Amino acid sequence: MPKRFRMTRRFPVAMTEDGYRRLKSFARDAGLDEGEALSFVFENFSSVMNEEKLEHRLRLFNSELDARKK
Repeated sequence: MPKRFRMTRRFPVAMTEDGYRRLKSFARDAGLDEGEALSFVFENFSSVMNEEKLEHRLRLFNSELDARKK
């Protein structure tokens, strides 16, 4: 039986412009709205992410994070 799609949480999110553009592009290409696209990514996180690349990209993002906030 398929899961019922129900948005259970709403939360304020701060995103970079690049991140938001990518989210909108992904959602549009997949025929989803932004919330549905985020739900898809996180519900399927382990199967859509490359762990080696994720760790590397996360280190880079964290090293640039303070500069991005200024």
